[in-house]
Amino acid sequence: MPALTPGVGSDSTPGRIVLDARDIARALTRISHEILERNRGASDLVLVGLHSRGVPLAHRIAERIAAVEGVDVPVGELDVTMYRDDLRTNPTRAPHKTDVPPIDGRIVVLVDDVLYSGRTIRAALDALGDLGRPAAVRLAVLVDRGHRELPIRADHVGKNLPSARSERVHVALSEADGRDEVRISGGDDA
Repeated sequence: MPALTPGVGSDSTPGRIVLDARDIARALTRISHEILERNRGASDLVLVGLHSRGVPLAHRIAERIAAVEGVDVPVGELDVTMYRDDLRTNPTRAPHKTDVPPIDGRIVVLVDDVLYSGRTIRAALDALGDLGRPAAVRLAVLVDRGHRELPIRADHVGKNLPSARSERVHVALSEADGRDEVRISGGDDA
């Protein structure tokens, strides 16, 4: 349930704000430092943002890593549309650009906005397998809302947000939506 749907993204987006722009900035700074600590620096790192809101998040993390380490970490973007297990039931997805730097032998950090069922990450792992053989793959997400359907967990989480299945998590980023915020709606808010 990653992104805002078309037409939902104005200030009239329903629900309550759970992360504002400052919260998102702090979460991304923390994630960046965690990635550096776990990797013991920036060597051999590649950040791969998942379309659509994982891409700007990956770029923001790369900027923070460059500010700390003085190293430009390569950033790629990955479209998992053709790897999704629901493609037959939802074939109307518009494909996005995939542009991933070489990943063989590198530490790849997949970056996404919301981790929910785990199915998007499974698709991303399948896509990465077609692109090369990384030394390790890690996962960084802005929001982990639970309700996993597959045995996938994030290594770096901005905010754990327990939610009901009937709720929606809306992520707005300035690059796509003109503002930074995370809202939760549905359930009792609907």
